[in-house]
Amino acid sequence: MSNKFKTIILMAILLPLQISAQFKISGTVTDAQNNETLIGAHVVLSDLNLFAISDNEGYFSFENVKKGKYEIKVSYIGYNTHNAEIEVSKNLVYNVKLTVDAMLKDEVVVLASRVGEKTPLTYSDIDASEIKKNNKGADLPYLLQNTPSLVVTSDAGTGVGYTGLRIRGSDLTRINVTMNGVPVNDAETHQVYFVDLPDISSSIDNIQVQRGVGTSSNGAATFGASLNIKTDEISSKPYATLNSAYGSFNTLKNNIIFSTGRTTKGFNFNGRISKITSDGYIDRAWSNLSSYYLSASWSNKNTIIKALIMSGKEQTYQAWNGCPKDSINSNPTYNPSGQMYDSDGNFTGYYDNETDNYQQNYYQLHFVHNFSLNLMFSASAFLTTGKGYYENFKNDKKLSSYGINPFIIGNDTITRTNLIQQKCLSNSFYGVNIALSQKIGHCNINYGVSWNRFDGAHYGIVNWAEYGFPLNYKWYNNDAVKDYYNAYIKAIYEMNEHFNFFAEIQYRHIEYDIKGIHDDLRDITQNHIFNFWNPKAGIFYTINKHNSLYFSIAYSNREPNRDIYTDADEKQLKNVKHEKLLDYELGYSYINKKLNFSTNIFYMDYKDQLVLTGEINNVGEAVMTNVDKSYRLGIESVINYNINKFLGIRVNMSLSQNKILNFFDFVEVYDEEWNYIEQKQTESGLTDISFSPSIIGGLNFIVTPAKNMEIIFQEKYVSRQYLDNTSTGSRSLDPYFLSNININYNWEQTVFRELSFSLSVNNIFNSSYCTNAWIYRAVVGNSDYIEDGYFPQAGINFMFGIAIGI
Repeated sequence: MSNKFKTIILMAILLPLQISAQFKISGTVTDAQNNETLIGAHVVLSDLNLFAISDNEGYFSFENVKKGKYEIKVSYIGYNTHNAEIEVSKNLVYNVKLTVDAMLKDEVVVLASRVGEKTPLTYSDIDASEIKKNNKGADLPYLLQNTPSLVVTSDAGTGVGYTGLRIRGSDLTRINVTMNGVPVNDAETHQVYFVDLPDISSSIDNIQVQRGVGTSSNGAATFGASLNIKTDEISSKPYATLNSAYGSFNTLKNNIIFSTGRTTKGFNFNGRISKITSDGYIDRAWSNLSSYYLSASWSNKNTIIKALIMSGKEQTYQAWNGCPKDSINSNPTYNPSGQMYDSDGNFTGYYDNETDNYQQNYYQLHFVHNFSLNLMFSASAFLTTGKGYYENFKNDKKLSSYGINPFIIGNDTITRTNLIQQKCLSNSFYGVNIALSQKIGHCNINYGVSWNRFDGAHYGIVNWAEYGFPLNYKWYNNDAVKDYYNAYIKAIYEMNEHFNFFAEIQYRHIEYDIKGIHDDLRDITQNHIFNFWNPKAGIFYTINKHNSLYFSIAYSNREPNRDIYTDADEKQLKNVKHEKLLDYELGYSYINKKLNFSTNIFYMDYKDQLVLTGEINNVGEAVMTNVDKSYRLGIESVINYNINKFLGIRVNMSLSQNKILNFFDFVEVYDEEWNYIEQKQTESGLTDISFSPSIIGGLNFIVTPAKNMEIIFQEKYVSRQYLDNTSTGSRSLDPYFLSNININYNWEQTVFRELSFSLSVNNIFNSSYCTNAWIYRAVVGNSDYIEDGYFPQAGINFMFGIAIGI
């Protein structure tokens, strides 16, 4: 055998071994000026979607990397990001020296309310790229659907208009929402209306979702989760982008986003103008939304001053009454809102202006200064104003319910009339937040104080009546003032490369005053004062570079919201208690070059949780009452697995029990003529908490068939949700399974900075399902009586979008 032939055989044997050879990339991250170790720097191999975090020695490593060329990115807050191409043909030591950024990055604006990699709390981060992929026109809740334990709903059935979300069964009244550290929840109702923030997603840089109690932040108490939103990033280069999308139900979204880029003197100006319209899936559930966002900033290496103004204006036809259950199969788009009848009770059509009209304005001013690498001060001042009303046509209403006496026309005594009414709001919410971050040795300490005030006016106007009302008659008027005082200290102590300890104590003082007459003509004047201490503690254990564990325990108090106080009568008010929650979180994560797996067990132990029991006040309206003991126990898991450069899998799964230990159900009893008899009480024992599915699952397949093209197959499953707290199957939402497809393609060319196309096809199997509902029960003449409203969602629908950037 010739030597040449032997060489060919040897190469044939060794070639597969060479191809499959894998190497190690390792190195350290330090300050270029003083060689100080940078702990917690983010190191990313973009081509392989691998990331590492520098340890206490500044060390990072990637193992089993195949031969080839890769993009490496190293970032650390306050430093310039390092980007480079590296070639791997053997084990590689790659040390990185980062230079201090001449301009401080505005990420520091939200540091006081964020948690980091080794904080022992349960959270998910959603970055700008993921938001952009899913941002086709739907409201913000629909962009968060890959978050564990999250369920979304839409009144119009399309994700445009009034939308909501629940995390671990808790709705937005129990979820703390902040934007750049500033509270967003309405101070009275604790609610967040994303319809008043049209297209806010196009101005978001990233979001952190903390599940459970989480860390302390400003605003409403956290009882299910917190959404921490950071708006636009300061851009280094000028740009302008036009985004346009059109789809089913005449849904049209247009916006222009622009930036001057940061000048050499540190100035930057960003902006957005948006318009969204949609007919909605539900009859007449149209939306007409407009908004703008403007931010101006100045920064140098130690200081940032940033001001922003954001305004949203919405007009929507009311769809919040839902569709009666008996109409879902035959006419799922039926909307009873706006129905008009003549004096004989004959249907005459729909009122055109059965609408909700509201404008909300946000003003924020942020100041951040680094005294040194170990000491940073931040302060924020904000003002949020809102004004609007919703209008209804009312058929055959009693004059007495509006404070009008009966009167005589000819031989007739007029006691009822058709009318048009408006319920109006005018409010302002303002305050100051101050925080100090300090590093002492291995300990990072954050101190914070804040003061917020809410001033709100609630009033009602009858602007037309068939009989008996003066012009623009105001039948109720009440004002509310609510003050928040908040202070906290939290610390993370890095004992060594394995153990991190977390501790926090928060104090909240609340004063709430209501004065005036409610819409049922009751005097609801009252005053409430609360003082809450909310401690938290936890431990994070780094087993090795792949495995870690954490455990935390947190206690939270929550004051009742406005409706609980205004709906309760004098007797019930004396019994209303604030809610308490003790939250336990135990988590584990495993990370390697292809797999990112995390799982956590939570136990949320409630005391005096406020729920609907069917109990009514002295004028017959439902009220929420405290239940002594309730809990949520569950496990959440997330798997991100990159099979190869063409295919990735993202899985999230939540399994939970959500129980009230001893529930008492109340039902009103009437005779056949609807004369009230009594309220019947039944002991139901152990029951499920309403709107708390025991299984929530998500599965995404990310396919990259070609360069700059991505196809995402999305699957979502939500199990049965009960409408009340009796665990009755006939009063529940059926489980549902959804499948969506998102296609994104970026066309590389030389004319535009960006030219990209997107297509979303939602509910591709045309499933029939409802995401929300309400129900009212009574006994009338020994028979069950039920009123209800369900919210069906759209069948198969699409959105096509194009983005052009210069």
